[in-house]
Amino acid sequence: MKKQLIAAAVATSVSAIAMADISITGDLKTNYTHKDYQSTSVNDSDTFTTEANLRIKGKSGDTEVVMNFGGIDTAATATSTTDASGSRSQMNHEDVYLTTKIGDVNVKMGNYDNGDLALRASNRSVRANLTTELGGFKLSYLNGNGANSQNDEVGISTTLGGVNVSYTAKDGGETIKASTSVGGVNVSYVGLPSDTADSDRDLIELSTTMNGVGIKLGSATAETGTTITGDSWLGDYESSGGLEHTMLAGQDVTGVELSTSVAGNKLTFRNINVDGANTANKDWDMNKVIVTRPLASGATLEVTYKDINDDGSTTTDVEVLDIELAVKF
Repeated sequence: MKKQLIAAAVATSVSAIAMADISITGDLKTNYTHKDYQSTSVNDSDTFTTEANLRIKGKSGDTEVVMNFGGIDTAATATSTTDASGSRSQMNHEDVYLTTKIGDVNVKMGNYDNGDLALRASNRSVRANLTTELGGFKLSYLNGNGANSQNDEVGISTTLGGVNVSYTAKDGGETIKASTSVGGVNVSYVGLPSDTADSDRDLIELSTTMNGVGIKLGSATAETGTTITGDSWLGDYESSGGLEHTMLAGQDVTGVELSTSVAGNKLTFRNINVDGANTANKDWDMNKVIVTRPLASGATLEVTYKDINDDGSTTTDVEVLDIELAVKF
């Protein structure tokens, strides 16, 4: 009798797990970075970093729960929460939210990241997002922190004459997006007009493919009262001090990217230029070459070379070699 009860309990447990519809995915990358500064007053450096992400999804009908965890270890040893410089060496929860449907309304509620954008930094916050479709229009409502109506956003999007357009109104400004394809050239525009004087930002991107070569052009501009703080192929300017450059108010970014495949390798070249904005802040430019190759082991090898030249300070002129091994599962 005991054996039958145990068997029944095990069967019930296994059945519950199967019905839960749970998936676990993730990725990890580890990098070796060498920086060779032109100035003899700045020491060259060699660092190793590791970043990991774990994503858990559970689904029941039209309802899905998402929990994302991430961590970065740049400490010399991983024996404590942080090293002397404050670098993290532990996994932390990041996004925790659910998506579901109530009638014709799609609901997304929880704490999650609002995504990368070339013009502004991303952030994680408690959000409630409602979307639905009505007569060819997608309508959306977003509450930015679960309580304060000043963080509310109301949006509408549709397709007009082959052009995808969207408009979002929020406290202090708007977000305008438009994208289309003309003669094989993809064209997109993002505008962040602000109610604050001299604080508008916008982005124009063009991309196409010619003779097996991908071509991308981009221009992000900011008025004198605001700063570009985004993370995109034009550069990562999100973090304090900037991973690639410290942006100042009024500085603009322009870039060109060429990419192709040779013998199983993806080759990418980028030239990025940041204008000086005024006589006190000189121009800054970067040439970047990226070689990416999938390995038979299931990992991906990526080698990046960056040559950064800052007209405003010779101490920041640097050549960077980064070797990355990454895997997704």
